[in-house]
Amino acid sequence: MNARPIRVLIAGSAGQLGRALAATAPAGVTLIAPPEAAFDILSDAMVTDVVAAEQPDLIINAAAYTAVDKAEAERDIAEAVNATAAGRLARAAARAGAGFVHVSTDFIFDGAASRPYPPSATPAPLGVYGETKLNGERAVEAAHMAPIIVRTAWVYAAVGNNFVKTMLRLMAERDEVRVVADQIGTPTHAAGLARAIWALHAAGASGTFHWTDAGAASWYDFAVAIQEEALAVGLLEQQAKVLPIRTEDYPTPAARPSYSVLDKSATWAITGIAAHWRTELRTCLAAMKAASLKGDAA
Repeated sequence: MNARPIRVLIAGSAGQLGRALAATAPAGVTLIAPPEAAFDILSDAMVTDVVAAEQPDLIINAAAYTAVDKAEAERDIAEAVNATAAGRLARAAARAGAGFVHVSTDFIFDGAASRPYPPSATPAPLGVYGETKLNGERAVEAAHMAPIIVRTAWVYAAVGNNFVKTMLRLMAERDEVRVVADQIGTPTHAAGLARAIWALHAAGASGTFHWTDAGAASWYDFAVAIQEEALAVGLLEQQAKVLPIRTEDYPTPAARPSYSVLDKSATWAITGIAAHWRTELRTCLAAMKAASLKGDAA
């Protein structure tokens, strides 16, 4: 991190990535993490006022509209959050002379590849969510001379709403869960993503990067691992049957890429950070168990 203390303003500070950024902030960072009501990124005036008052050295945009299926019917709000607001924040950072980090998604790709997507791969989103996130990338690039754009996928944490917490709930409630087995990607622990963002900034990087944990899995593989690891640490008391199904057996309003593994090799080379997704899952579930024992699980 820079020799002098830096001021970092986080948009989306209450989300799972925002909290992870706060928890992993390096020494010498002064975090500015206003609640949404005090930093409404849909408001030009509020963004301008907050940035002018706080004078950040870096702005990290961890806010997003992530309801993939709802986005098909809510294009306007998805575009407002994922694209227009992203450009607004990038412009504010540029005016302030601050760095800017924007988080994007694997959903900008169509899943037709058979090997991990490099950052240079041609985008071809399948639905509104991916389209608005791609528009956000373009708005950021147009507004800021040297942004860091980090594409990620399948993010989860011990807090918030995510696949891991959904599976734990369903496995505790049901004897059987059915999970799609023909969509391949990589789970990403929010804490690892946060560490990668801090490391990219510390290295003075700019451009578009990919980050997930290492390895690849289907949603079915992920679910099986969640149950195995949760049973091992005592988050689950009994085993449910996990059944693999096809995408066509679980129709959704939005199409999803069948293969969206991202090539992280360039990011690994810069940051020196890499961990297998199952190792990170084990870490997250152990933290959830420790929090439950203390009575402060989110």
